[in-house]
Amino acid sequence: MVEKTTKKRILSGKVVSDKMDKTVTVLVERRVRHPVYGKILTKSSKIAAHDERNKSKVGDFVTIEESRPISKRKAWILVNAD
Repeated sequence: MVEKTTKKRILSGKVVSDKMDKTVTVLVERRVRHPVYGKILTKSSKIAAHDERNKSKVGDFVTIEESRPISKRKAWILVNAD
């Protein structure tokens, strides 16, 4: 039986909330071009990430990695805090 390995997505963003225990909320922004008008737009999404040691604080720039579901909203793990 051959196991399939998938590449996990890695994103970077800024911590906007650290009020939960072992969880941080990361704001990930991406720049996209409007399909008709060509203007550059900034789209953002808030992602809940698992922070095992509670080491990240609000304003930190962090890297998160996709993982198995940890809870209802959490499927990302904090990789490192720069």
